[in-house]
Amino acid sequence: MLNEVAGLRVPTGQAAEAARLVCTEYADDALYHHSVRSYFFGAAWARARGLDFDSELLYVSALLHDMGLTAPFDSHTIAFEEAGGHLARVFTAGLGWPTERRDRAAEIIVLHMRDEVAPEADVESRLLQEGTSADVTGTGLEEYDPEFARALVTAYPRLGFGASFVRLFRDQAERKPDCAAAGFFRRGGAERTLAHPLEQS
Repeated sequence: MLNEVAGLRVPTGQAAEAARLVCTEYADDALYHHSVRSYFFGAAWARARGLDFDSELLYVSALLHDMGLTAPFDSHTIAFEEAGGHLARVFTAGLGWPTERRDRAAEIIVLHMRDEVAPEADVESRLLQEGTSADVTGTGLEEYDPEFARALVTAYPRLGFGASFVRLFRDQAERKPDCAAAGFFRRGGAERTLAHPLEQS
């Protein structure tokens, strides 16, 4: 694991390492790399705007945000991001986080699939939104330094992420037609994901 990309570092400590272990144990390499890239994209977005944020909270949320797409944590009754939020609350309880901080991790994960959050209202949620959007569909990718994007993909290759992610989302959309993943297809998200500039390079 590379802990630094273009001067940005992942946080250290028990929570960060535990989140990394859970993500690597339950997600395949493509989904794991996406989760880490989402953190770095979000952190870079914050750095470019001089925004302070809780790096541990963002990193843990980023590493867990797609766990609801994996078979052990998939729910047949609620959306994957809601399942991921519940997992985050259980995970962070084991770390001894207070209730408010556990709730924040869950909230960030749920909100990454919701309407845009103002950074002044909730900076970590906005950063995960920005990070996942840049990495999944390429939305906002033009705002990042191309050298940073190339360094990030070199450190954490995409490994066919676009096609595998679309398959995971299609499964969610077919089983849960009212969920946000279904809306992703209606808005042309699959096409944008498969045509992601970093996917083609």
